[in-house]
Amino acid sequence: MMRPARALLPLLLLPVLLAGCDADQDGGTSADLDAAARVWGVAPELVYVTEVSGYTLLQGSIGEYDDEFSAAYRSEKGATEFGLFAGRGTLTAESCPKQPLGEVSEKQVTCEQDGDAWYRKAGGSHEYAVPDGDVLIRLIADADEVDRAILRKAAEAVHRPDDAELAALLPATDGADI
Repeated sequence: MMRPARALLPLLLLPVLLAGCDADQDGGTSADLDAAARVWGVAPELVYVTEVSGYTLLQGSIGEYDDEFSAAYRSEKGATEFGLFAGRGTLTAESCPKQPLGEVSEKQVTCEQDGDAWYRKAGGSHEYAVPDGDVLIRLIADADEVDRAILRKAAEAVHRPDDAELAALLPATDGADI
């Protein structure tokens, strides 16, 4: 009678072992993402990245800004850049023009739905706002420096970081734990 019970024990423990080794399906391991988010002072679910040819992430720009995750991407050919901000919120046709666009709060905001995203413009600034559940990811730039096509590409490429991207986001620790 003991033999079937011993054979059953490993099968019963398998789900527990698999759950303990589970990686975050959106990218990165949950523990790594949680640790990185603590370093930046943001909730893990707000950490997003993007990719645009000709632009690189500025390591020193990553962190918290007004309860949002923020990062800046700079052109490899010059000093143009755009910002990525991820925070809680949504946009609708009614609320879109009422929400200020970055620091341009006194200017009229115009909104245009572009697929699942919103293209917004106010004064000399423009952005793409991309909803992902209850998180709103905004890619914002000076309209005279970064054209709409670049912001659109950045919006289309927004995603949660995988392990390699998360490692690249973190500052060098010289072997120390986060």
